[in-house]
Amino acid sequence: MPHRTYEFVQLDVFTQRPLTGNPLAIFTDARGLDDGEMQALAREMNLSETTFTLPCDPASEGHKVRIFTVAEELPFAGHPTLGTALHLYASDSAPNSKKSAEITLDLKAGKIPVRFSAGSENAGRKRADGQVFGEMRQRDPEFGAMFSREEVARVIGIAADEIPWPIQIVSTGLPFAIVGIRNQETLTNLKFAHAQAAEFLKNTAAKFFYFLCPQRREKDRLEARARMFFYGGEDPATGSAAGCAASWMVQHGIANSDEQVVIRQGVEIRRPS
Repeated sequence: MPHRTYEFVQLDVFTQRPLTGNPLAIFTDARGLDDGEMQALAREMNLSETTFTLPCDPASEGHKVRIFTVAEELPFAGHPTLGTALHLYASDSAPNSKKSAEITLDLKAGKIPVRFSAGSENAGRKRADGQVFGEMRQRDPEFGAMFSREEVARVIGIAADEIPWPIQIVSTGLPFAIVGIRNQETLTNLKFAHAQAAEFLKNTAAKFFYFLCPQRREKDRLEARARMFFYGGEDPATGSAAGCAASWMVQHGIANSDEQVVIRQGVEIRRPS
C-alpha cells in the first residue's frame, strides 16, 4: 500500500460507559482506498466491524458508508450504523439544538435513518450532560426458512427441549437464524463450535446464528439475553440481529408489537451491551 495518511476514530457503541459495549473503528474520509485496502484495514483494526465514510450529498443521498468485518464486507450491521451516524452528528460543530435530528446512512442494504434526541425510552431517562441518544429504524423484517430443533440442537451441543420456539431466518438487511433458548444458564454455558455451525449455515440463507433467551416482563417491557458468535469469536452486541430478534419475538407470540424489548448481550465476554 503506498504511503498515505488516513484518520480514524474509535467508539464504543451500545453503552454509556467507556470500555464496554461494542467497539467500532471509523475511517472518516475513505477517498482513495480500494476494496482490498478497506478489507486490509478492517483486518488490522481487528474489531467486529470497521466503517469507511465517503463524500456525497447528504441532503439528497445520505452519507455513503461501507461496513467491513475482519473477513468480508457486510450490507448492513447495527452498531456500525449507529456509531458512524453518531460520529457524523457529533462532527457537526453547531449546537445540538441547531442540528438536524436525523442522519441517513446510504449502505449497501439501502438507506437507514438514525434519529438523535436528548431522551430515550430505552434508557428510561434524559441525558443531563448534553449528550444524545441515537435510534435507528431498520428495514421491515423478512421471515425466511425454519429449521429442525433437533438438527440445530446437535450442531450447537444442547438438548432439543432447550429450544421451545421455532428456529427461523429473519433479515432486516442481514439474515440471522434466530434460536430461542429456554434457560439463561444454557445460553451462558453454550460451547459454540464455529466450524460445525459454519458447515450447517453454508447451505442456508442465514449468515449467522443469533441465540436469544427471553427473560422477564416488567409492565410494557420485555428483557432478553443474547449471544452471537462469528469468525471464531463472539460479538459484544449485534444491532442488526437485535432488530431481527425483536421481530421474531412478535412473530411467534413472545412479545407484543406495542411493547419495548431490551436485549442485553456481551456479558459473557465482559463487554456488557
